[in-house]
Amino acid sequence: MTEHENGIFLQLNNISVVYSDVIQVLKGVSLSVEKHRIVSLLGSNGAGKTTTLKAISGLLKPENGKVTDGSISFDGSFIQNSSPEEITRKGIIQVLEGRQPFKYLTIEENLKVGTATRWTRPYKKDLDKVYDYFPALTKRRKSLAGYCSGGELQMLVMGRALMAHPRLLLLDEPSLGLAPLVVREIFRIIRRINEEQGTTIILVEQNANMALQIAHYGYVMENGKIVMEGEAPALRENPDVKEFYLGMSAGGKTRTYKDIKSYRRRKRWL
Repeated sequence: MTEHENGIFLQLNNISVVYSDVIQVLKGVSLSVEKHRIVSLLGSNGAGKTTTLKAISGLLKPENGKVTDGSISFDGSFIQNSSPEEITRKGIIQVLEGRQPFKYLTIEENLKVGTATRWTRPYKKDLDKVYDYFPALTKRRKSLAGYCSGGELQMLVMGRALMAHPRLLLLDEPSLGLAPLVVREIFRIIRRINEEQGTTIILVEQNANMALQIAHYGYVMENGKIVMEGEAPALRENPDVKEFYLGMSAGGKTRTYKDIKSYRRRKRWL
């Protein structure tokens, strides 16, 4: 049975990633993503989450990085170390951390840029769909993107990605720096896109609590390796995940920074 037939859409098989032929960031990472599911990749800063996304999207190449061992297959074909353009044409779209718009274009002009990767570009229905998901952009459609708030920029870059008709959408830290109310709205929209469009999504996120609420499956990364995986509800109840990523004690109480600092934690998987 092929990967396509059994529902595995993306497969990373024991990949290692090295930058500048010297710095190893990923050390034998394996994970799989089924079609139409949201998979969350959790871990602290420097764990290798963003590098994993870039290995999938081809964005290692511009940064002098490459997959040195293992393989990445998408919908039955190997894509490791392919160019970003080739991978984009296959329908893999990454929304980078940092929300970089074209500042001197309007919101609507930014959204239309998302159609550049498609062979045909009728975009009226796509614009209507994006504005339906992100109503806040509708009234600002003629405003320059450089004047958007952080929340509006996050909606803009996600909307621009949707214009490309992604088969696999890679989201890198969509909640970073946003107010809690905006974060809840962004995550609600991510779940809605998955449910209504059937878009397969990999979500890299430090807000583990929010990520595991909308994800179907999750992986935890530490020091360039996968150290834990499971269905999202099971990970939410895992005592180690509660302790180290949800900030809760074994009894379910929220831990303060003082508690965590004074407790010499020993992660059982290290």
